[in-house]
Amino acid sequence: METSERVTVRWWRWRRNALKRRIDVVEAWVVLASWVFALLGGVVAGLMAAGAVERAVERQRAETRQVSAVAVEDAPGPSPARAASDHRVWVKVRWTATDGSTHTDEARVPPRTPAGSTIAVWVNRSGEITSPPVSAGEARLHTTLGGGLAGALAGGAVLGAAWLTRLSLDRRRMAQWDAEWERIDTRRGWKTG
Repeated sequence: METSERVTVRWWRWRRNALKRRIDVVEAWVVLASWVFALLGGVVAGLMAAGAVERAVERQRAETRQVSAVAVEDAPGPSPARAASDHRVWVKVRWTATDGSTHTDEARVPPRTPAGSTIAVWVNRSGEITSPPVSAGEARLHTTLGGGLAGALAGGAVLGAAWLTRLSLDRRRMAQWDAEWERIDTRRGWKTG
């Protein structure tokens, strides 16, 4: 029994070939352009997204500051329903802003914190309690993931558009082949298929 080998001829669309059609050359250019644009677009989109995330982190750091607050009331004990959480409870706290005004709001504190205890809280420019800024490691992770995801999506969008273009070219190629077979078969008045 004979086995057949498939021979792959690389770059056949770029070589001189009597069987090569204009649509084959168009497809070759579409493939080449799509890979170039996918790589360059992915890198540019990734760098832009990483820069945007980095600027957002820096803005968050610039707009928040840590202040000392005093617990106004005793904190309750841990809730049995929230046993899997970080075991913090909400309690009313008071702090003085840099302009001398006094603010009161709720913050998360360890359970059973007595009234009068000092707690560190993060506030934004308007003096409202906010979450602490991300750490340097979290900032690197967000920047890397944001840039990588944006780059992959941009490159994938370009390759997806190229795939759809190639499908359209394949349909056109098949229609051309059907038309040529029809013309050749009917030339002598009979059909081969």
